[in-house]
Amino acid sequence: MLVPFEEMSDQARIWIYQAERKLDEDELKLVAHSATTFLTQWQAHGQDLQASFSIEYDQFLLISVDESISQASGCSIDASVHLIQALERELGLSFMTSGQVAFLNDDSSVDLYPFNILKKQVEGKVIRPHTMVFDNTVKNIAEFKSRWLSKSEDTWVSRYFK
Repeated sequence: MLVPFEEMSDQARIWIYQAERKLDEDELKLVAHSATTFLTQWQAHGQDLQASFSIEYDQFLLISVDESISQASGCSIDASVHLIQALERELGLSFMTSGQVAFLNDDSSVDLYPFNILKKQVEGKVIRPHTMVFDNTVKNIAEFKSRWLSKSEDTWVSRYFK
């Protein structure tokens, strides 16, 4: 059962998929259509899942499920990963960019940097203490609201400023 993202409970589980680049208008429409189609019929053990999605910064696909209503099972989670893999094939890009950290620029664009060059980016002042970093490891909507996007100095990235 698809519900608006804004209506999801703070305890709802969330998965964040970061695309390797910003999606164009046609790609955004395809992702939204595919997510809507999938989440409308998403089930676990024959039970409809109350789920939602959001596309943020034209680069992040967020999928959420309210497990207080019905738990997502291993098979249902696998099905959602198949959705992501199908989108990757269709769009010719990766949503599984876990080796890269996303930062928000002053102009609201997103830059991705591999972990192994973060120190260099800090030394070169490309990443500063106030530079906003995305934490895609948040587990639920409450964490998403409070810390998905935080100043680098308030996150694990701060170790590079010392």
